[in-house]
Amino acid sequence: MENNFSLQIIAYNTIVRKEVLRFSRIWKQTLIPPVITNILYFIIFGNLIGERIGQINSFTYTDFIFPGLLLMSVITHSYTNTVSSLYISKYHRYIEELLVSPIQNYTILAGFITGGVIRGLAVGVVVILAAQFFVNFTVHSILLMLIVILLSSTLFSMCGFLNGLFANDWDDINVIPTFIMTPLTYLGGIFFSISMLPEVWQDIALVNPILYLINALRYSMLGITDVSIIFAFFIILIFNIFIFALCMYFLSIGKGLRT
Repeated sequence: MENNFSLQIIAYNTIVRKEVLRFSRIWKQTLIPPVITNILYFIIFGNLIGERIGQINSFTYTDFIFPGLLLMSVITHSYTNTVSSLYISKYHRYIEELLVSPIQNYTILAGFITGGVIRGLAVGVVVILAAQFFVNFTVHSILLMLIVILLSSTLFSMCGFLNGLFANDWDDINVIPTFIMTPLTYLGGIFFSISMLPEVWQDIALVNPILYLINALRYSMLGITDVSIIFAFFIILIFNIFIFALCMYFLSIGKGLRT
């Protein structure tokens, strides 16, 4: 039992190390682009458009949109890292070496997810550093902020793992980000408070799960939210548990991995 546990730890560390080296070696492609993208958001939306909008809940428009932009960067890169890494391992067929080894499915899943989370957190750090020139960086609760970022990053790393299992070609790994994640993210309250919407659109917005992630992070940084923070955490936890169960199920039956 002890030998098996040690084996799983070694395997987990190996997978994580491989994942971290994979994105850190090309840091100019993985860490710099989100910084440039967010700087453009700050300049165009924050400064130019924000001057016309004014303050929202006593915060400048740039400060208001920053939590959403930070979350968008973290979840996008957590997702991208996992889905691309898993698909590449399928494409080059070295995932089969993991499948025939005594490594448990939960170890494989945890390794890939951790790699995605680390990349998401790394992107979050560089975005926060770049934002110091544009926003008044405030934190209402540092512990809450870290928990929200970690849970959100984990959730979308698992979503990327699911996408990687079902992907049969390179086009498949872009379907969910393009047609699901991007619309939900932009409609999740990054650039506006849902209280600014007509009542019918407020009800529709409440169906969007990303709305709760953004508002949970906004509350942890600014102390304001459009939804119940307790309910937001409930939604985040439920989705994490549900997607984890799906990942373990499809991994156990070899979906997309065994022919």
